[in-house]
Amino acid sequence: MNIKIVCVGKLKEKYFKDGIAEYQKRLTRFAKVEIVQVPDEKAPESLSPAQMEEVKNREGERILSKIKDKEYVYVLAIKGKERASEEFAKELKDLATYGHSDITFVIGGSLGTSQVVNKRADDLFSFGKLTMPHQLMRLVLIEQIYRAFMINSGSPYHK
Repeated sequence: MNIKIVCVGKLKEKYFKDGIAEYQKRLTRFAKVEIVQVPDEKAPESLSPAQMEEVKNREGERILSKIKDKEYVYVLAIKGKERASEEFAKELKDLATYGHSDITFVIGGSLGTSQVVNKRADDLFSFGKLTMPHQLMRLVLIEQIYRAFMINSGSPYHK
């Protein structure tokens, strides 16, 4: 299986980089994992709703340029579907069983993702209503992907 995580912005904190690298290393026995960063749109702190949409649209173009037609796409979104880890593990297993070997996860910028990106998604995925920094979300996501593979392999990691 090929897993791609497309993220907006650069990861600066060493502790996040180290955690992500550890899970990426652990996942090598199950899948090829690629993390693709696209530049965030520079914008002032206070934006009008129209300016916010423009920022999301520009970032969205960059995100979409990294996604191929054949990829199954999960976009992380607060309004997406919440899942238990076991349910997520079953979804990944089912996707692989039914011919989806290229799976992409999208983590938008601080304003979220554009409507065009959300429409490209095969599924909107929520980790709950809590707001998290998108740098932290990268670590949480890759750990949950690893957890899903461990659940599917029957490992006690999930307990």
